[in-house]
Parts: sequence; structure tokens; C-alpha cells
Amino acid sequence: MAFRRRAKSHPLFSQEFLIHNHADIGFCLVLCVLIALMFEATAKTAFLFILPQYNISVPTADGELVHYRYGLKDLITILFYVFIAIILHMVLQDYVLDKINRRLHLSKVKHSKFNESGQLVAFHLTSMIWCLYVVVTEGYLSNPRRWWENYPHVFLPFQVKFFYLCQLAYWLHALPELYFQKVRKEEIPRHLRYISLYLMHIAGAYLLNLTRLGLVLLLLQYFAEFLFHMARLFYFTDENNEKLFNAWAVVFVVTRLFTLTLSVLVVGFGLARVENQAFDPEKGNFNTLLSRMGVLSLVCLSQAWMMWHFIHFQLRRWREYWNEQSARQRAATLTKQQSKPVKRESGYHENGVVKAENGTSPRTKKLKSP
Repeated sequence: MAFRRRAKSHPLFSQEFLIHNHADIGFCLVLCVLIALMFEATAKTAFLFILPQYNISVPTADGELVHYRYGLKDLITILFYVFIAIILHMVLQDYVLDKINRRLHLSKVKHSKFNESGQLVAFHLTSMIWCLYVVVTEGYLSNPRRWWENYPHVFLPFQVKFFYLCQLAYWLHALPELYFQKVRKEEIPRHLRYISLYLMHIAGAYLLNLTRLGLVLLLLQYFAEFLFHMARLFYFTDENNEKLFNAWAVVFVVTRLFTLTLSVLVVGFGLARVENQAFDPEKGNFNTLLSRMGVLSLVCLSQAWMMWHFIHFQLRRWREYWNEQSARQRAATLTKQQSKPVKRESGYHENGVVKAENGTSPRTKKLKSP
């Protein structure tokens, strides 16, 4: 017990030390792995952290191609790139976002949201370009039939597997960042919801060998999210700038429709026509009716949940807009009423009686008798 008390009071175990130095700790761990590459005795162990594992040479007409499958050693590679993501997160925060925040003088709430959107804009833009490059070079856009033909897609090209490992590493690194960035307790459930959704869909596509469909759906999702966080950044710099929100609203709805359509096309129709329909986890085959219904149910529920939150967000925006407009109209009518001159009779009033200019009451006219 005494050792535990001393450990908690030690500066290495304090909360402030971990928050301000977590990137330095990650950098030291990454540096140790890189130094291990220099020595023959530790090089093989270091490669477990850096490079994807389970490579297989596939003979082709032009020679041999190296493909990869997934396994438990992928967790070691993901852990290494979690530390890489933490370091990049801190570099972007310290050298870009904090300098912009000092110029904008935002409130605490807007400050945290600006940091969140700034980090996600950089990530979504990088992932969107990377995902588009992979989809185009692998020929998934030119031939959509490849999304379900020859299922299961157990053997992956290097760039496809490395992309999925980096995606999983980024969203896993977002969990400890909630602690390091001191996110408010009210905001933590919202962060956990969308982090869990991303991890569930990316890991599901990776483990169920639906990586080709997953790449296309991620490309659509990241484009919509990139527009949303760009709109938030422009809004924080100028609150009258809401044009990007309107563009994002259109793209968001179209993305939901495309996601549902492509999922039903590939899982509901494409995989249903594949000859190899059996449940064989050792061969990576999950093409059964129950599995397809489970995947489609998960996709439909997630899209419906996102649309429900989107509708509530738009209704709140419209309500705030109309309340602001009505308040402006009331203020305009009040200023007009105050600026109008008040018409009075000649003279002035005293005790409810109109006095003439010389102070005498005006003489009442006598009515002539008929």
C-alpha cells in the first residue's frame, strides 16, 4: 500500500505529466523500435511493429505478387501506428491549431470544437486522397463487379492492408486522446459514439473480407465528413458564413443513399449470386444468408441513426435561424416606433388641460341655439 501511495504521488504517474508529455512518451517508444532496426538481433522483432505481417507470394503470368492476409500479429502493427498517430496529433495541435486559436480568441466551447474539426479535416483529407488512390490503382472503380467477384478476398495487396491498419490505429488513438485533450464530460458520449461506429465498420469490413466495398464506402463517408468539419471551421472564423453547411447537407443525404444502395447491391445481390456460399472462418468465407442479413441490418441501422441525428440537427438550425429573424424584426419595429414624432395639439398640457402659448386656457366656443 505504501508503494502504491508513493507511485501515485510520483510525478511520472501524475495526470498533468501524462497529459503534457504523452506525445514525448510515444516518440520515445517509436524511436526505440527504429533503433532496433539497426541491429540484426532485434531487426526481426522491430519489423513486426512497422510492416504488415502474413505475406504470401502468389504466382502470376508476369511473375510473383506479394499479398497479405490478416492475423493476430496485426495488433502489434496497429499498436505501433497508434503511437505514430498520437505524435502527429500533437504536432498538428501545437504547430498549427494552437497558433490559429490565439488569433481567433474563441471561447472554451468553440476552442475545443475548433480543435476537433481541425484534427478531423486533416485526417479526412489525407484518408480521402489515400483511399481514392487505392481504389483507382486497384481498379475497383473501373470494374464494380470486382467488389463481390471471387469472394472471399482473403489475400490483400500491400496498400489495401496497410490502409486498413492505419485507419484502425487512428480511431483507436482517438480513445486516449479524449483523456489527453481534457474533453468535457458532456462531450465524451458523442465522441465515443462516432469512434465506435468507425471502429465497428472498418474492423467488420477487414475481418469479414469485405475490404473492397469498405474502401468505396469510406471514400464517400470521408468526403461528407470533410465538408462538415470545413464548414465548422469557416463558421468559427465568421458566424455569418453558413454556405458550406448547405452544401454538406446535400452531400450528406446523397452519401446515405449511395451507402445503402451499394451495400444492398454488393451484399444483397452480388454475394448472393456467388457460387461459394458457406460459413468457413478458416478460409475467410462468411457468405451465408445469416451473415449477409446481419451486415445489411448493421448498415441500415447505422444509416438510419445518422439520418435521425441529421434531421434533428437541421431542425435545430432552422429553429435558431427563425428565432433570430423574428428577434431582428421585433427590434426593427421597436426602433421605428421610437423614431416616429408624437403629434400634439398646439400649446402644452397642464393637469390634463391644454394651455395656449401664453399660458391661458383656450376659450371654449359658444354653441348658437338653433
